[in-house]
Order: sequence, then C-alpha cells, then structure tokens
Amino acid sequence: MRTLSLTNIRRLGVKELWSLWRDPMMLVLILYVFTVAVHTAATAMPETLHNSPIAIVDADDTPLSRHIVAAFQPPQFVWPAIISMNDMDPAMDQGLYTFALQIPHGFQRDVLAGRNPAVQLNVDATRMSQAFSGSNAVQQIVMGEIDAFIERQRGERVQPIELVLRYRFNQTLDKGWFGSLMQVINYITMLSIILTGAALIREREHGTIEHLLVMPVTPTEIMLSKIWSMGLVVLVASALSIHLVVRGLLGVPVEGSLPLFFAGAALCLFATTSMGIFMATIARNMPQFGMLLVLILLPLQMLSGGFTPRENMPDLVRHIMLLAPTTHFVELGQAILYRGAGIDVVWRPFAWLLAIGTTLFMLSLARFRKTISRMA
Repeated sequence: MRTLSLTNIRRLGVKELWSLWRDPMMLVLILYVFTVAVHTAATAMPETLHNSPIAIVDADDTPLSRHIVAAFQPPQFVWPAIISMNDMDPAMDQGLYTFALQIPHGFQRDVLAGRNPAVQLNVDATRMSQAFSGSNAVQQIVMGEIDAFIERQRGERVQPIELVLRYRFNQTLDKGWFGSLMQVINYITMLSIILTGAALIREREHGTIEHLLVMPVTPTEIMLSKIWSMGLVVLVASALSIHLVVRGLLGVPVEGSLPLFFAGAALCLFATTSMGIFMATIARNMPQFGMLLVLILLPLQMLSGGFTPRENMPDLVRHIMLLAPTTHFVELGQAILYRGAGIDVVWRPFAWLLAIGTTLFMLSLARFRKTISRMA
C-alpha cells in the first residue's frame, strides 16, 4: 500500500484552486453570499418592527391622549399621522397604514374615574411580519402611558420592589447581530458542500477525472486535495466577511476568539466537504446534485439550532441532529462569537466535529473508490 504524498496533495489542491479561479459563476456565488447576502440578512430581518406606519384618531385631545400619541416614535414606528374617524377606513383600505389607533372621546375622564374605556386598534394583517409583533408593541405602549399617567395624577407610592430587565450578550436586542453571524455560519456549510461536490462533478463532466486515474495518485490524495483547497477558499472568504462586512460595515461586535472559531470551522469543513464529495458520487450531473443539495442542506440549516432553539424541537429530531456537523458548529459558533466562550466550554462540539468528520471522510472515501473503480 503506497503512502500518501504531500506533494501530490498540494499540487492537486492547487489545480482545484486554478479550476475554481476559471469558473466565474462560482466566484460570483462566493462573493455574493459572503457580502450582499450577509448584509441583507442583518438589515432585513422579517420579524423586526421597523418604521411601521401608524395613524391615530384622537377624539379625546387630552394630556393623556397626547402622551400616547407622542409615545409612538422611530425606529419602531414612523411619527403617527393624526387623522379623522371618517378617514381611517379608506386609509386602511388603501394600505397607507399598518395600524390605526382610535382613542374615544372622554377617554382620560373614564380612566381617572376607574372605568374601562375601549380603545380600538385596527391592524392590516396582510402585512403579516409586522402585524403580529406590532400589535403587542402598540398594546404595551398604550398601557405603559396609562399607568404612568395614573401614577402622576393620583400620586401613588412607588412599589418597594422593581423588576429590572438586563439583557446579556446583545443588550440592545439588535437582530442584525444574530442575523449576520448566523448567515456566515450557514454559508460556510453551504459553500463547502457546493464547492467540493461541484469540483468532482465538473471533472467528471469534462473528462479530467480519467486523467487522474492514470496518474500515480491515490483516491485518498484526490479527496484530501479537494478538501483542503475548497476548505481554504471558504475559510478565507468567511474571515474576510466577518472582518469587512460583519465587524466593519455592520459594526457587530465579536466577543470571543476568532482563531478558536475558525479552528472549529476547519473541523466542520472537514466534515461538510467530505459530505459534498459523497453527494457528488451519488449524483450523475449538476442538476441532480442541486436537487440532492436541497434535500440535505435545508434540514442541516433549519434543524441545527441556528434559527430555532434545539430545546423546542421534538426529542427524536434533537437526537438525530446530533449526528449532523452543523448542530455542533452552530453550538460552538454561538458560544464563541456571542458569549466569548473558550476551549474549556466548547471542547465537546470540537470532539463531536472531529468524530463526525472522520466518519464522513471514511464513508466518502469508500464511496469515491468504488466510483472511480467503475470508471477505470
């Protein structure tokens, strides 16, 4: 059995880099996902309440109603438009406002008298992303202003105990912090699978894989060359994205050690690039590889804990996803980038990634050897 040649692995890897350099579509894909897509994910989170248009019918025109009107401010809401009751329904029908709040006549009088006056809130539910979170925000703002007004008018004594909320790791609850870093983590997984799988299928379609079979190289050397070259491309692109886009353009702070994070990313890339080669040996062409990629990539990203906490998932799903490299990569990525964790905290995900990567590499190598033996 011939020993591995580091020179062959290096030269074959350089060949893969030159092949990628001559593929403009792949270069555009890499550039897009680590710049525009990351920035878009951070600035256009769909559940964020931002500059929602609101109109108010103030039929009371009292200090309390004016306090309520003044409480709706950017960036959650635009400055409220004061309209009449007759204009409310036509404006909502035209889609001019997402929310229309009606404050009835005698509202302040009824509040101070201890009665329960009704305040009407009309919501344009076709704007689903803002309707749900915005309704709760409007209710909290109105109730907060009423409580503060009653306390000032009646001079009620402040309670001896006050609950103070303190947010850790993301004090301003900026969803852009979460969106940008999670997209970088997801794109590392996605591109590593795409690049290695496409590299193997491209060689098969161009007939260059037959040239490799007559050279003094082994299947292991061919696989390792694709793994290190495509993994290096993804690592460099993700590092530039974090430094230039996430930290530079978006101003998102990174709490932990970036070298430790990229060490974990390298282990994840070892597993996902092996997975990409395994998928490429199953697919006969790029369209089949694309369909297979959808079936594999969506569960890897949706069930890894990046979008939904794993604690909210069924036990069966949580146990199965322990076999996926993305689960442990998301865990260590969030711990390091968000909470500044060290190796003493994230050593378990590192161990899982090493074990999963080794297993996937051995399975992919066996499948790759079987594939090229049929071609020979």
